[in-house]
Amino acid sequence: QVQLVESGGGLVQAGGSLRLSCAASGRTFSSHAMGWFRQAPGKERESVAVISKSGGSTRYANSVKGRFTISRDNAKNTVYLQMNSLKPEDTAVYYCTASLYSGPSYYSPEYWGQGTQVTVSS
Repeated sequence: QVQLVESGGGLVQAGGSLRLSCAASGRTFSSHAMGWFRQAPGKERESVAVISKSGGSTRYANSVKGRFTISRDNAKNTVYLQMNSLKPEDTAVYYCTASLYSGPSYYSPEYWGQGTQVTVSS
């Protein structure tokens, strides 16, 4: 299976920025769509952003449009989530995910990372 390792989480004040990174194992990274999910305590897991295997298509949750940007570097087997203008409501565990069979319009990942905590203080 694909192994995913997130990094870059931490504590930031409202209005600040963070960039999450996800390093993927294996030789088939470019065959997978990638996405970020998040889950806050007491709330359902939600999809934040998805990017196609080539990076040509993206999709964002309405709550993060204009603030977050997903990107990928297939040469480095890495996907990123740039988070700007962070709000306390963005506080959650963020998970990197991968899918061989789905993409931005119907994303259902088969692989999940361990998650990284993002805390936005007010």
